[in-house]
Amino acid sequence: MIVKKEHITVHEWQSLKAFTAARIALGRTGVAIPLKEVLNFKMAHAFARDAVHTLLDEEKLIHDLQVFQLPVFNLQSKAIDRNEYLQRPDWGRILNEQSFIEIQQAKGNYDIAFVIADGLSATAINKHAVPILQLIIPQLQQQLKIAPLIIAQQARVGIGDEIGYLINTKLIVVLIGERPGLSSFDSMGAYITYAPTIGLTDESRNCISNIRPEGLTYDMAAQKMIYLIQQSLQLKLSGVELKDESSTDNIKHPESLNFQDAVE
Repeated sequence: MIVKKEHITVHEWQSLKAFTAARIALGRTGVAIPLKEVLNFKMAHAFARDAVHTLLDEEKLIHDLQVFQLPVFNLQSKAIDRNEYLQRPDWGRILNEQSFIEIQQAKGNYDIAFVIADGLSATAINKHAVPILQLIIPQLQQQLKIAPLIIAQQARVGIGDEIGYLINTKLIVVLIGERPGLSSFDSMGAYITYAPTIGLTDESRNCISNIRPEGLTYDMAAQKMIYLIQQSLQLKLSGVELKDESSTDNIKHPESLNFQDAVE
């Protein structure tokens, strides 16, 4: 017999807070939420709004990317500023004319390319992009031909399809700032697409979300990315047809993955 509990005690609500960042068990003052919680909510909302409008720290990002000893291209979408980017999502998926011409210089025959895009939270990219690449690129450089690193501003995920097609890479990984939430204004996502070409839609990609120390940690995100990259190159596909089985033992030692077999 199932006994329906009519009331949850204050103690039980408090214990649930250990398992979620959601706003539960806030307490009350009379019939209102305590002032402290109201102010915390307003602060979180302000952080989320700021993240949307914050710009990439170009100078620092370009400087930090030099550690990989790869050329760096700084590109721009068709959206000329943040307001236009927010009002015209389609323009965030297309390079502007100057960037379209510039990226022709990077054309080659690559196994993988990385696009670092501001998305809806440049804050996330400023904080997390280089640390995650530091865990991934050194392992990949041993066996794969990596394209120049590409920064894309006022960019949506789809801009990676055009870039990947233009530079001729088998696989593209777009690191992008995700839509800020009230508990995570600095969350980064990684989108992996095999055989990028203009006009692809989301079912063609694999997404790893909530990359940040308080969410999916750098180490775990790097392991998942390396696993999916290897599987995508080996199976020659991505998206809904590529299943993420990276919770199994096959990602405990990602350095043991044989990329050479995948790209030959």
